[in-house]
Amino acid sequence: MKNSEQTHQTFCRICEALCGLEVSTAGGRITQIRPDPEHVATGGFACVKGLKQYQLYDSPDRLTHPLRREPGGSGHEHDYARVSWERALAEIGAKLEALKAEHGPDSIAMYVGTAAGFGVLHPIFAQGFMTALGSRSMYASATQDCANKFAVARELYGFCFTQPFPDLERCGCLIVVGANPAVSKWSFLQVSNPVQRLKALERRGCALYFVDPRRTESAKAAGEHVFIRPNTDPFFYLAFLHEVLARGAVDRERLAAHMRGFAAIEELAAPWTPERCAQVTKIPAHQLRAMVDAYLAAEGAALYSSTGVNMGSHGSIGFWLQEVINAITGNLDRPGGTLVGQGVIDFPKFGVKNGLLTSSERSRVGGFRAVNDAFPGGTLADEILTPGKGKIRALIVTGGNPLLTMANAGRLREALGELELLVCLDIFQGETASLAHYVLPCTSPMQRPDLPFIFPLMLGMQSKPYLQATREVVAPQGEQRDEATIYLDLCRAAGVNLFDSRVAQRLLEWGKRRWSRRHPDRQPAIPQELLLDMLLRVSGQGSFGGLLAAPHGRLRPAHAPGSFLGERVLTEDGKLDLAPAPLMAETAKLEAHFESERRDANRLKLITKRAITTHNSWTHNIEAFARAGTNHLYVHPEDAARLGLVEGGYADVRTDTATVRVPVAVLEDLMPGTVALPHGWGHQHARGLSVAGKTRGVNVNLLAADGPEAIERVSGMSNLTGFVVDVRPAAGEFEPRSWSGIG
Repeated sequence: MKNSEQTHQTFCRICEALCGLEVSTAGGRITQIRPDPEHVATGGFACVKGLKQYQLYDSPDRLTHPLRREPGGSGHEHDYARVSWERALAEIGAKLEALKAEHGPDSIAMYVGTAAGFGVLHPIFAQGFMTALGSRSMYASATQDCANKFAVARELYGFCFTQPFPDLERCGCLIVVGANPAVSKWSFLQVSNPVQRLKALERRGCALYFVDPRRTESAKAAGEHVFIRPNTDPFFYLAFLHEVLARGAVDRERLAAHMRGFAAIEELAAPWTPERCAQVTKIPAHQLRAMVDAYLAAEGAALYSSTGVNMGSHGSIGFWLQEVINAITGNLDRPGGTLVGQGVIDFPKFGVKNGLLTSSERSRVGGFRAVNDAFPGGTLADEILTPGKGKIRALIVTGGNPLLTMANAGRLREALGELELLVCLDIFQGETASLAHYVLPCTSPMQRPDLPFIFPLMLGMQSKPYLQATREVVAPQGEQRDEATIYLDLCRAAGVNLFDSRVAQRLLEWGKRRWSRRHPDRQPAIPQELLLDMLLRVSGQGSFGGLLAAPHGRLRPAHAPGSFLGERVLTEDGKLDLAPAPLMAETAKLEAHFESERRDANRLKLITKRAITTHNSWTHNIEAFARAGTNHLYVHPEDAARLGLVEGGYADVRTDTATVRVPVAVLEDLMPGTVALPHGWGHQHARGLSVAGKTRGVNVNLLAADGPEAIERVSGMSNLTGFVVDVRPAAGEFEPRSWSGIG
């Protein structure tokens, strides 16, 4: 019966954990989500965001039909009216066609957000659309939080998605730098129930350390916490490397067989003793040596990092040195060390062979090399505002909200207002979509069939490898459409062919017509299950239907230590390049960085902070997750007393870029000299968020600098954490209707 309660097995697609879920539905709506107790890998765990996500998707604010911005309005306030899909597609297509003809394909850009990455078809079709246009102007959320890892992996291992991860099942020592798995899960790696996993590591005797400017939830759960001054991570790694080399703790046999460039690494590390580096990291030399002792004594050890390192001013150097240490000590590709997974196909080999994600194109502004075929988000405003050939005049935003996530959000907001065409594909009309000329309503993860996204599927980045398929749990509402179908239709409207292939365009249009004839009561759509079925069959994994027959997931072979070095390294000679030229060039800046850290030793540094109920800017439109109503500036009691700040009062936080006014909260877990301001807030300008729009939080990314001079050269990343701020009691009243808190 249509209204009878049904139970579905599926998996979450909010983050890398992909927790198995058991979902109850009635009358075409989700009534409850529970963890799947029989799931082969995540066995009975899901976080609060995963269990409450249906409340987000069922919001009356959900977009159910396309919107078109009406002429007129003042400033950034615009009126929107419902428009048919036919008219929206035709008008967008005509504008794109005209811009391409007059200004060239690079005048049309795309921004791909995090939400796009947790499905299979969405990012593939988004790239296919840009290939159809012939545009190189791709931007992605990676340059906010993780592009350093991709840039370094390309230099070191030969491909950007070759990302070693800790062998959590056998690790004897794990040193976690700038990561908080208890709240943010594990970067790239699919690991469920992070707190339980951390406690299990400690119980079996793993030496576990958390190196962070804040005593995080992870450090409270297990292991030992070590304070570090924000944005000094490269010097922690340099001191660690120096100590490893001083002890001769190098696997010479592996080094000779599988690596090159070691002499340059020895020379680089020589001046950076633990005592010298302690001047800026504030990690005492004896404490660092104790960590090195534990690392070298273990039967399998790993250094691991995430956004705290990534988003600093030298995130590429930090991650590179980490990978070098893991490699030269013999811990890479070793049980208990770091492993390189294998997906359903050898995707890195396929990528290198076909030039996928290996573009060496340079950006028009700043001359930055593309990372994962995308340019730095921190130059997007410049690319829109700077005249000349290749100036961006149209932007497609898919699965993202750059106004809340990118550096110098105020300037970006002005730049977006200069566009001739802004199109947002989203499930809500958030901050960015509130400036768009067209807003196209998309399906939620629960409204589409899927497989695990690219990292687990194609790269095997799972602590326990498995496969799972899901059908849609509930049907789309109103005129919502999946993104892959939208991009196919936009190609037709713009007079181009998806992937620049007439055959692909025609076949997919035929498949769409055939599916739509079979489902006349639904919006037109490509046959998503058929495409996922073809992917599985081509990769030798059987059929989509066969995988559905294993509703709790199907285990894949366990990881195989010893299968990477000498087998799957994709540099030209098959050896790790320990000293790539772009990274060695960056090391010339280390002395200046060191001196700036010494000079600013007594100034406050700002870091970010995430709550378990938030995921970037996604979840503030759920009442239960927005009860705080605002973010706070967290300040150590000593700093609060020195600055004259009190709990519940207001502070002005200033950089050379902007000032925000925010309520104060005192927090002893911070390292003195560090303040924390959570990101993802600042919803005051969103038209379509009835809950989030009433919150009073400020947008921390107003403070961060953009532009080519503020961006790291290797990765194209903006510096979004660990930068110097001036903090003082608020100079005026707090303005809750402003995303800066200042009227």
